[in-house]
Amino acid sequence: MAAPILANTIGVIRDAREVSISPLDRGFLYGDAVYEVWRTRQGHLFAFEEHWDRLHRSADALAIKVPFTEAGLRAELRNTIREHGVRWPEFRGDYYVRLQLSRGGGSIGLDPGLADNPFWVILVQPLAAPPNPAVGLSLSIARTLKRNPIWSLNPAWKTGNYLNNLLCLREARERGADEVLMLNEREELTEAAVCNIVFWTGRTLVAPSLACGILDGITRRLLLHAFAGLVGWKVDERPVREKELPGFEGCFLTSTTKDLAPVRSIDQVRFSITTASEGEKLRRGFQAWADERAARDPANRMVER
Repeated sequence: MAAPILANTIGVIRDAREVSISPLDRGFLYGDAVYEVWRTRQGHLFAFEEHWDRLHRSADALAIKVPFTEAGLRAELRNTIREHGVRWPEFRGDYYVRLQLSRGGGSIGLDPGLADNPFWVILVQPLAAPPNPAVGLSLSIARTLKRNPIWSLNPAWKTGNYLNNLLCLREARERGADEVLMLNEREELTEAAVCNIVFWTGRTLVAPSLACGILDGITRRLLLHAFAGLVGWKVDERPVREKELPGFEGCFLTSTTKDLAPVRSIDQVRFSITTASEGEKLRRGFQAWADERAARDPANRMVER
């Protein structure tokens, strides 16, 4: 049985396979929407506040009103997660939680003034198993398309428009890779389709800077600006070019749902994924730290255990 998905559509909870969105919704018609993804860790939402803040930054950039308070959103997330556990107890564990917020429906037309009230839906499903760290992911650099630039549709905005990422990923998958790595218009490395990328050498992390045109990923931010310093790692955020790849020992994709996923190769360049490496110690340490951090705030408890 495929992992079931539960939908909370403006307060009405139902199986996500049931129709619950108008064909006039602007998120469906134009990608006129923003979204956030959380995960639970041992029954607690991880980094709720950071995602909440980024939701507001994305919504403000698109001039979409966020229609609930912080406490109100927590309550809707909690109700949806708990209902999933009631309906499908055999899938209880950690959850993937997505909030999609659109400008709303209204008459057909691009003019944002045609929209009515903001529309939202929460989707909950069991969290997929992370990539096997002993195998690692293979990446391939997109050559046909570039990452859309900051001055066009800023990748820092977590919008419902993912066509750029999708087409780049399609190219990489056609070459047999697991994921894509996109370049910007200056031929600098940016990120994967739905993950940031971080390289390491010795005990130094090297990451493409936000100015390269990437999403301000929550896991990336916590790794670079909270956890790394706690365990004595240095951080270097800067533009990174393809010619530098052979000089790095290792590489991670970072995301809310994948944590730190080791990369074994980018096209012909291979990286270390040995269990004794400094990178593997960092990965395991981050997971333990993230579990402890999530459990620290009782307001983020979603599941009674």
